Amino acid sequence: MLFDTHTHLNDPDLWSQVDSLLLAAQEAGVTRMVVPGYDRESSIRAMQLAEQIEFIYAAVGFHPHDAKDVTDRDLADLALWCQHEKVVAVGEIGLDYHYDNSPRDVQQAVFKEQISIAKTANLPIVIHDREAHADVITVLQETHAKQIGGIMHCYSASVEMMPQFLDLGFYISLAGPVTFKNGKRPIQVALQVPADRLLIETDAPFLTPEPFRGKQNQPAYVLHVAQKIADLRGISIEEIEKMTYTNAVRAFHLEA
Repeated sequence: MLFDTHTHLNDPDLWSQVDSLLLAAQEAGVTRMVVPGYDRESSIRAMQLAEQIEFIYAAVGFHPHDAKDVTDRDLADLALWCQHEKVVAVGEIGLDYHYDNSPRDVQQAVFKEQISIAKTANLPIVIHDREAHADVITVLQETHAKQIGGIMHCYSASVEMMPQFLDLGFYISLAGPVTFKNGKRPIQVALQVPADRLLIETDAPFLTPEPFRGKQNQPAYVLHVAQKIADLRGISIEEIEKMTYTNAVRAFHLEA
């Protein structure tokens, strides 16, 4: 009863392996997953996967890396994609100040545009936030994103900042880094995030959890994220599975 809330089966490295990866995921107990887009092609692939496979849902959007290349046509198409019956969120969108592949003012402008589209479609947003925590909060406040809420994908901000995201109506999603020996920040978050706001994900093919760190990530490995959080919180993995599954269903406005 695992729900991988963020897995890139639309990534070129995984696209050719989809059948075997889905079989492995089901054997590990993964019963639902969300595949988020990060550009035009990946968003279309996410919708295609969702159309073909009942337990896959799509998110659509443009990653901050590509903000400088996003056109009015892209934004118009995004609004149309939001009407797709298997699209459950707009994402992944946000800000990335680590690489600065797009100018920060452009990232912020495109982020705001996509939040506006999500609000019109009444869809939650999936946020990529890397080294831009304060500005992400500012944008969410300025755009009144609390009206739709969403998911902080692979949450990397501090425990101290977490209440601000929670107050804005966001869920906290943890991935492979919570299993890392040097993952002090996500471990602190895993211990303190409210039970009704915790989600788990893989971000496959990236951020592979222990004991497979260094290898290609896949949806089946969300089991190891769940197990680590269960160990940290001193509860059974079954409790973590039920908790995060219920939260994901609520976050993406799905039927149980």
